[in-house]
Amino acid sequence: METVDPNKVPKVRFYNGAEIPAVGLGTFGSDHVSADQIAEAVYQAVKIGYRLIDCAAVYGNEKEIGSALKRLFDEGVVKREDLWITSKVWNSMHHDVRGSFEKTCRDLGVDYLDLFLVHWPFPNSHAPSVSVDSRDPDAVPYRHRDFKRVWAVMEDLYENGLCKNIGTSNQTIAKMKLLLSTCKVKPMVNEMEMHPHFQQTDFFNFLKKNGIAAIGFCPIGSPARPERDKTATDTVPIQDPVMIKIAKAHNVHPAVICVKWAVQRGQVPIPFSVKPPKFTMNLKCTTEDPLTDEEMNEIKSIDKNNRFIKGQVFLWSTAKDWHDLWDEDGTIAGW
Repeated sequence: METVDPNKVPKVRFYNGAEIPAVGLGTFGSDHVSADQIAEAVYQAVKIGYRLIDCAAVYGNEKEIGSALKRLFDEGVVKREDLWITSKVWNSMHHDVRGSFEKTCRDLGVDYLDLFLVHWPFPNSHAPSVSVDSRDPDAVPYRHRDFKRVWAVMEDLYENGLCKNIGTSNQTIAKMKLLLSTCKVKPMVNEMEMHPHFQQTDFFNFLKKNGIAAIGFCPIGSPARPERDKTATDTVPIQDPVMIKIAKAHNVHPAVICVKWAVQRGQVPIPFSVKPPKFTMNLKCTTEDPLTDEEMNEIKSIDKNNRFIKGQVFLWSTAKDWHDLWDEDGTIAGW
């Protein structure tokens, strides 16, 4: 089995000095990959050289991943401090962030997290595998007074050393501005959808300006995402002629170019795969054969502002459509 020296994988530095590996393994199985398969992928990925594992309570596989981590520790493959483990508090646990954190630690079999994120900025939840037409009857618009309470617990976990870093996920510029105006500890990172057809340049630059790193989910465009998340207007980044041309020049799959682009741009991609050849290449490609400046500019030019994870299931009763979740005109809908 081919391995990658983790010391050769680039890192991204947070404003507090922490350094996160520049590529990690996502663990959301898109409802069609079992928890045991994902846990085995984590086990194999760490043996190959991965050191960043991106988890979440709502993925429903943290216990299984915890068993894989125990195997790795018991076998002496890695020590706990060698890994960067991220998890997230789910929307339905905004009222008990600490309880969510403690359960995640128990399930993963660890004493601390390297990064803990607020998965979505509101408490709106849904049952697993629901259609995009499903609605939480208790769903509400974003309320900053409520989010401040959630963030205060996150700050407490950080200040007491229980998690080394804290951050947000699925935020917007408007919501982040509010948080930065009221927080005691600003987020180290925001996790967000980013791929060549949805580059989020304005938000990415806003985060950089404020010293906040960016983790990018769906870095390849998530072609295997649940069917319920697909719409007729969605594009496929790995089928873009520019991506295909660059991939041929480097003799790799276009998915690999997506990962290279993300890392060289300065974000932290977390591609998901349970197939060792694929996740090995996603790691190895960051250590060799970089894209040229011309190629980076070519990819910059193919942004289509095409969001794939629209979040329809989180809408409240008076919302018009999924655009209301993303504050695209700079104002918070329902505020």
